[in-house]
Amino acid sequence: MRPATVNGDGSSPLPAPPSPAVVGPVPLLPATPGLPPASRQPRRPQLWIVLAVVLVLVACGVPGVLLLGLVGNAAGRPADRAEDPATAAARRLGQRMTAELDRQAGALLGGDRAGFLAVAEPAARPALTRRYAALRALRVTVWRPAADGLPAAVAGRPGEWRLPVRVDYCFVVPDCTPSSVEIGTRWRMVGEEPRLVAVEESRAKPAGARPWEVSDLAVAVGKRAVVATTPGRRAELPGLLAQAEAAARVADRYAVNGAPPDRYLVFYAGRAEWQRWYGGGRPKWTAGYAVGVGGGHHDVVLNAQSLSPTGVDDLLRHELTHAASLPDRGYSDRSSWWLVEGLAEYAGADGQPVDRYEGLAEVRRLLRGGWTGRLDALAPADDASDDRVGGAYGVGYLAVRHLVDRYGEQRVLDFFRAVVDERRTVDAAAAEVFGERWSSLHDDCVEYVRAAAG
Repeated sequence: MRPATVNGDGSSPLPAPPSPAVVGPVPLLPATPGLPPASRQPRRPQLWIVLAVVLVLVACGVPGVLLLGLVGNAAGRPADRAEDPATAAARRLGQRMTAELDRQAGALLGGDRAGFLAVAEPAARPALTRRYAALRALRVTVWRPAADGLPAAVAGRPGEWRLPVRVDYCFVVPDCTPSSVEIGTRWRMVGEEPRLVAVEESRAKPAGARPWEVSDLAVAVGKRAVVATTPGRRAELPGLLAQAEAAARVADRYAVNGAPPDRYLVFYAGRAEWQRWYGGGRPKWTAGYAVGVGGGHHDVVLNAQSLSPTGVDDLLRHELTHAASLPDRGYSDRSSWWLVEGLAEYAGADGQPVDRYEGLAEVRRLLRGGWTGRLDALAPADDASDDRVGGAYGVGYLAVRHLVDRYGEQRVLDFFRAVVDERRTVDAAAAEVFGERWSSLHDDCVEYVRAAAG
């Protein structure tokens, strides 16, 4: 079966030990919704430092009325001992910026394109127009921007300010647990009003720039899946949506924690998009991946350049199973790669007989050399050969298949949850779920792999 991958912390395809999470290639993981870090107050500076900062604010274009209000407060009323004047000025400026973002959010959700663009300078409007169209096509139902810090002057751009923003968002389903994205916004003052001059692409690991940030999108929406691609591939959407809907019905069975995703979001990438969406940089053998974007959601990306018409169905089942089974924070232990990918391959095979699994020849070649015989050392390197990669996925599939044949799907899902979600050792998980020593089960799995491969 053709290689696919999931990014446990969002980097591709195997998560490095976390710094921490996305889950499965995704956040970031996105920041947990909550108050912005405004409560971390700097030590009160000496008066001359405050005056210097105020002069810088004036030079950078903060309206005089705002600064006069701050000076008057310092001179005529007791100062807020918890916050120095420069920080208070930045906070008030940030509040005015977020008020503009709130108005823009209301326009987006209300289908008011003119209102969405009204907060921006003319130079920023083409990119915002594209983003507006993509978000509306994806049926955005929640869009909640919040400052993720205070505005700061942009080096080399006098009079320009940068405000980091976290946006919680949902598509199609209005009451979903939102995903999150962290972006930078840049502003300048026009009179006394902040005006948006640019919205930066999100670059925070693990997810990187979402497709709706950087591309025009054509979208098809079904009952269980949403499929999006570039306008040039619009004609492929009906077939892709039908395949994604069928794959979703399979993947729903592997929702380890009981509740499958409210919708599976699938992006079909051409050559340029594959290199740009979610940061690009995937191993050359990757045909698809799932990346965690927060809120328990994992977006799926398929590489249109590497797929044959007959390879889409099993790849969709594989990747949507990642989206259904992986925890929000991803996984970070290379030793559990065989289990994560083995379960997805098992779902991708969709009950076909073992002797029809297309990766058996690669498994045989891997067994002859290049593998230690340990499941916890199975994960391929980013630069591994196609044979090595295909063999590794096949061994993972056969090991999981053996466990399912012996204990049933539910107990294997319980084992998966204990190892991947709860991050327990395989020894502890095997003893609790299967009532067996893992060392014995491991050897049984490897023996089964060798027998099945012939």
